[in-house]
Amino acid sequence: MSLFRCKKISDLQTEVSQDHSLRRALGPLNLTTLGIGAVIGAGIFVMTGQAAAKYAGPGIVFSFIVAGFACGLAGLCYAEFASMIPVSGSAYTYSYATMGEFIAWIVGWNLVLEYLFAASTVAVGWSGYFVSFLKDFHITFPERFTDAPYSYTAPTDAGWNIWRLFTEGWTSTGAVLNVPAMCIVAIITVLLVIGIKESATFNNIIVAIKLTVILVFIAVGVFYINPANWHPFLPPVTSTGKFGWPGVFSGASFIFFAYIGFDAVSTAAQEAKNPQRDMPIGILASLAICTILYITVALVLTGIIKYTELNVGDPIAVAINSLGSGVAWLRPIIKVGAIAGLSSVILVMMMGQPRIFYSMSKDGLLPAAFGKVHPRFRTPWLATALTGLLATLIAGLFPIELLGKLVNIGTLLAFAIVCVGIFVLRFTHPEIKRPFRTPLFWLVAPVGAGACLFLMCVLPRDTWARLIVWMAIGLLIYFCYGLNHSKVQQEARSQAPK
Repeated sequence: MSLFRCKKISDLQTEVSQDHSLRRALGPLNLTTLGIGAVIGAGIFVMTGQAAAKYAGPGIVFSFIVAGFACGLAGLCYAEFASMIPVSGSAYTYSYATMGEFIAWIVGWNLVLEYLFAASTVAVGWSGYFVSFLKDFHITFPERFTDAPYSYTAPTDAGWNIWRLFTEGWTSTGAVLNVPAMCIVAIITVLLVIGIKESATFNNIIVAIKLTVILVFIAVGVFYINPANWHPFLPPVTSTGKFGWPGVFSGASFIFFAYIGFDAVSTAAQEAKNPQRDMPIGILASLAICTILYITVALVLTGIIKYTELNVGDPIAVAINSLGSGVAWLRPIIKVGAIAGLSSVILVMMMGQPRIFYSMSKDGLLPAAFGKVHPRFRTPWLATALTGLLATLIAGLFPIELLGKLVNIGTLLAFAIVCVGIFVLRFTHPEIKRPFRTPLFWLVAPVGAGACLFLMCVLPRDTWARLIVWMAIGLLIYFCYGLNHSKVQQEARSQAPK
């Protein structure tokens, strides 16, 4: 057996042309709105203000540019892969074709961190805005059912003591479960089982709502900007390394979560009508639109209110409140936009995860049940149901701060490997038809990988410790099950001389 045995590109392309189990119902507009639906959510409604207050001040604009630059390079590499190998496995399948099964498993296992934990993270944020929105109408939930049972703060003196990083720092909140977060995940799971077209239509409506709300905020807020709030644009560096340019880079690693999701477009490649043309459009257009919106909102938000006041769960609503009664009408609209925006993020993330399971199952690395397609709805319903169940439990039990950091590190690693994969494939298979070609690949791919690895290095030590444990669990599953059931390995054994 070879851990680095690759899937043949020709086999993948044949699979695309012959496998019609998933319904091809998505055009370029659907794919672009899927990307926007995944990206515009907690990043713009929650993390923009928090990152400004904690890390970079108004300089958070530069953090968005740094993170957007890294994502843009990775997005170009994703676009080439998605047009060349339009299958539902995203970075997992791309790695399988370029660097072999073992690397593919690592990527696939890290994509679980991205999609499953991102859906859970955003569900927790959705719960906060939903509860706040209902309070405006004097409808209240018991607090013990709207929060995680424990909060977490990493111990600063634990070093690389993984046991302490896992067992210390937990504080009881007095809550039982975050019920609203669990409910939204359950509802979206049912919608995803029913069908991809129905899910995409729902997402299109939600995206239209949240883009309208964001544009209204920008249009109103620009008249209330106080340039004094932008001074200093880069606050002086503190003894803890926050603010200044160190804070910009720390902020970039923090708000990288805001960009996660554009790659989820590639998981729907097998459900696109014309993937060779439409996948690059969906990936790059959604990333460009979202980057422009992030930078604009960050400028307006930090211009309306001093950045020191934005370390809250609803910074945009706080900024609107600071403007007085004249624009009080905008506060419920902002909350509706946030609820809609976060809903679409959950939907797209939970759409991506089952399709990764689906591809891994078809390759034999996971049990066949994960690849079961519903005979009527033509969706991977068992994988979707399992994803929904896990995400429901995670959203109900864990605090948002812990979940967000786990998502970032897993995604950055997957992005870096995709960039390396494009570079490798240009030399190992230069003859393959590429409907979209990454421009200046010899520069874009290495710099993209380096940028992602740099942002990983800025993340806290406890996040790295959890990645190590997560990878250990994944490797145990691979060597105990995946390696022995891999179809690529079985084919190689059957062809080996006796």
